[in-house]
Amino acid sequence: MNAPPPVSDDLALFLDFDGTLVEIARTPDAVEAEARVIACLERLVDHLDGAVAIVSGRPIHEIDAHLAPLSLPCAGLHGLETRLHPDAGIERAPVGPELETLKAALSGSGLLGRGVSIEDKGAAIAVHYRIAPDCEEAVFEVMRGAIVDLPDLHLVRGKMVVEAKPAYRDKGWAVASFMDIDPFRGRTPVFVGDDVTDEDGIRVAEAIGGFGIKVGHGDSLARFRLADVESVADWLALDLPAHATARKPQT
Repeated sequence: MNAPPPVSDDLALFLDFDGTLVEIARTPDAVEAEARVIACLERLVDHLDGAVAIVSGRPIHEIDAHLAPLSLPCAGLHGLETRLHPDAGIERAPVGPELETLKAALSGSGLLGRGVSIEDKGAAIAVHYRIAPDCEEAVFEVMRGAIVDLPDLHLVRGKMVVEAKPAYRDKGWAVASFMDIDPFRGRTPVFVGDDVTDEDGIRVAEAIGGFGIKVGHGDSLARFRLADVESVADWLALDLPAHATARKPQT
């Protein structure tokens, strides 16, 4: 496993939440951020002059609740919600009627109530099957069929979840947006994540001279890996002054 260099003071750090900072739980609301992780994030904010952001598929208000009292720059719902500065309001992307059409199709599919549940995120819909893993393909096929006539929606397969969201934003878009503003501008971007949706963030970080860190197993564009959530916490806790060496963008 190719371990990443320590966190240095020239980085802009972008962190996924579920599966990266917290263990994936039986249900989304059952996760818990350890006190040492919150304390470490607070220290990193000082170490990186504020260039620390959470980039997650969760709504921002849920991230805030789990990391309280800490408030960080965030991109929620894969970029459909943004808070570019910790003291700013949450900006939400416009959402069309397609999600309501999809919810109606799911309600009539016969999947719900068999361990499959819908999480309405407002700007996106997540269909969870954590307690019914045998329903994975059925969930995906129902959702894929339902969006055939809804071209503005895009499906994202994650760990025990399939999400439907507008196609024009993703975690890569969120990273690029943060890198255009202070305190992120001019730093080396690093994206840390465990899931397929994090590859968009990793791709952009790599393209603009930074690097990605894949948490766990599976194919990834990332140059570096950490084994699990505990390993991420240990890596974040390292406080060495060495500067990271960025890979040049590929041409």
